[in-house]
Amino acid sequence: MSRLLRGVKLPHKKGTLEGIVTKMPPPKKVVLSTAMHIGKPSEIIVKVGDEVKVGTLIANISGPISAPLHSSVSGKVTRIFEQLLANGQSGECIEIESDGQMESEKGIAPIEPKSKSEFIEALKNSGIIGLGGAGFPTFVKYNIPDGTEIDELIINGAECEPYITSDSAVMRDRAEDILYAIELILKFIPIKKVIIGIEANKPEATKKMQELSAQNSKISVQVLKTLYPQGGEKVLVYHTTGKVIKEGALPSSVGVIVSNVTTIAKIGEYFKTGMPLVRKVITVDGSAVAKPQNIDVAVGTPLSDVFDFCGGFAKEPKRVIYGGPMMGVSVPFLDRGVLKNTNAVLALTREDVHPIQTTNCIRCGACTNHCPFGINPAEIARAFEKEDKEELLRIGTNLCMECGCCSYICPANRPLVQTNRLAKKFLKI
Repeated sequence: MSRLLRGVKLPHKKGTLEGIVTKMPPPKKVVLSTAMHIGKPSEIIVKVGDEVKVGTLIANISGPISAPLHSSVSGKVTRIFEQLLANGQSGECIEIESDGQMESEKGIAPIEPKSKSEFIEALKNSGIIGLGGAGFPTFVKYNIPDGTEIDELIINGAECEPYITSDSAVMRDRAEDILYAIELILKFIPIKKVIIGIEANKPEATKKMQELSAQNSKISVQVLKTLYPQGGEKVLVYHTTGKVIKEGALPSSVGVIVSNVTTIAKIGEYFKTGMPLVRKVITVDGSAVAKPQNIDVAVGTPLSDVFDFCGGFAKEPKRVIYGGPMMGVSVPFLDRGVLKNTNAVLALTREDVHPIQTTNCIRCGACTNHCPFGINPAEIARAFEKEDKEELLRIGTNLCMECGCCSYICPANRPLVQTNRLAKKFLKI
């Protein structure tokens, strides 16, 4: 990776950055997918007609990389069914009709682990996954084998995509939960220092994290240049530590753990209260939304309810997206629920998403010059067209993080990131 910063400058569109977080009342029903995380979907342990409370375990871990699922409302299980998910695959879902009471499951109480094994087991039961988008089960990430040296815990507060400000709201409003989680992690995992990385366009969140860092000498804040994709895992590790994570390797290979800042806040909240991951803060924004804002919402809340709570649509939406406009995923229908790793839902008008005419590659090199890893997407496209796996591997296709910088900057409007994604899938066949 080059020592120079590579990426693209994007319009921020962070109109919700300074607004308060509004708590959304319980919806009439929630739809909870068992496949909200990387790894095997959780295994359903309830049946239609069962009464559940907030925090009731409804689907359990089904493999080494998996996560449990808990009810986010109190009420009754009304349906268990398969549904087309935003990733294009079908998955099992649980529909729960809310009774509006939001009564918590009995036995939920603060958790005070006495050892590393108790800490990891509690994380395993929490249902917490990476909340920055990837959805990696958190207990797996922190179950570091004895003898493995971890130099840095890097907390990702970059939030580099346009529109999204939910992480910033969490840093501003839940600093105490973040500090509590950091101190717990340091208690059970020998980490030398903690770095909180934040882009420079978030002054209020930066100030809060700097105040937090003053309370523990192991914590520091690094203010990063505002350049997309500053929040990409490999990019963030490099820009905060100078370490390079090799293709196919995990951050732990260079002595680093990376966690999203909202994940860290949820860890703190969970150990303080015992309540598993059933709610989260998300940004609701986009040119079609009447009242853009950050809301605290029950996981599984249908997107139609979310938009209604935010005043409905001021203009007809052409596309609805989980996440940001660069790496987000289009949602097929508004009856789909908020996922654990949903940090934003955007509703965009036709003017924002109208198709752009594609022309021939002009060999300008802009895609390579702006790629964080210096990959040549034009070469990938040629090798993919020839179905040349050896060449695709040689030119570093699997390094692509699908950030979309190449497509964004391409003057010929080539679908470069889409081709890169197809090429990576081709290599797995």
